[in-house]
Amino acid sequence: MSDEDLGRLLRELAPQVLGALLRRYHDFDTCEDALQEAMLAATVQWPADGLPDHARAWLITVASRRVVDQIRSERARRDRELSSASREPPDAMVAPGPGEPVPRDHDDTLTLLFMCCHPALTPASQVALTLRAVGGLTTAEVASAFLVPEGTMGPRISRAKQRIRAAGTTLDKPAGPAYAERLGAVLHVLYLIFNEGYTASSGRDLHRPDLAAEAVRLTRAIHRSLPDDGEVAGLLALMLLTDARRAARTDAEGGLIPLAEQDRTRWDSDLIEEGTRLVTDAMLCSPLGPYQLQAAIASLHVQVPQVADTDWWQIRFLYRVLCRIAPTPMATLNHAIAVAMTDGPEAGLAMVSALATDDRMARHHRLAATRAHLLELAGDTATARETYLLASRRTTSLPEQRYLRARADRLAEVDPAS
Repeated sequence: MSDEDLGRLLRELAPQVLGALLRRYHDFDTCEDALQEAMLAATVQWPADGLPDHARAWLITVASRRVVDQIRSERARRDRELSSASREPPDAMVAPGPGEPVPRDHDDTLTLLFMCCHPALTPASQVALTLRAVGGLTTAEVASAFLVPEGTMGPRISRAKQRIRAAGTTLDKPAGPAYAERLGAVLHVLYLIFNEGYTASSGRDLHRPDLAAEAVRLTRAIHRSLPDDGEVAGLLALMLLTDARRAARTDAEGGLIPLAEQDRTRWDSDLIEEGTRLVTDAMLCSPLGPYQLQAAIASLHVQVPQVADTDWWQIRFLYRVLCRIAPTPMATLNHAIAVAMTDGPEAGLAMVSALATDDRMARHHRLAATRAHLLELAGDTATARETYLLASRRTTSLPEQRYLRARADRLAEVDPAS
């Protein structure tokens, strides 16, 4: 087994093992530390001794022994402080012996995701804890994703665990309306992780492939657990159809290439086929939801051989439905682009102007960038150039900055008076 295959296997097993430990011992920090020790032992022993027949059970057994050792050590320390007799931990905390069966078909990944997306946490904490506990990223890797020092991220993740513990959370799926609400939070967290991986909000690189791949992997895990949920399938389809274009989104120097100018022969046809099938089946068999609609829009973009063949009328209709069932400023912004492509740039500019009064969008670089693009289509070169430059100052993504400035420079060459 190669190091890459071993790493992939351990990352897949990590949330399952952590869930099993939490179900038995209930202490997030202790269980996570034990998991890390077990995974370290696996990276040493498995290449030398061969992969165990039941790798997950092996990790649970080793990690459980680590937990018991920690419990015994902590209890002995307290007992010494209290000058009391040493006591063995209760039976529930004894690690399984080699002959005791460990369930091999139970996967707590989804349940662990529910725990990480507890409503007591902020969305940022939900994302960080999900990446750490379910995604298997180190604290340093999570810190890198958030562009903060590791010393800042460590306490943030610890506080998230403390809030979960204070809320009295157990490793059980919520029931009734709380289930649907928490599943929505889980999908939103994975959506945010994917978006940050596909288009990094800051830094020198347009992509964070590690984050995008992790979001896809976790969403696949949820889809395996909930194969009949249309929105889970829709989110997975959206990720696949979007990620299919990744190789064509940048040039050799890492510069951004917009959708209309991409080399479509570089798109991943397998991902497009899988994503299209997923969203088609979901829309035929499930209540319509926002992720399905976004996936359907993405499929319309990637199924045509050239940009001129894009069905903008259908895309406009789907955005209209999306804005009705799940209104957001970003959905309205994308709807405005579709309207501009069907009814002319002035119609799109009217919708964009209305968004300028929304506090969530007023200073967002995407609003300015979209307005600049529509102004360019309308022939207002001077204002478009100024607006491209405004958008470039509002983004902290270096590839986006360079792209927006290049657009402005190109307009200056076309109309030197601007």
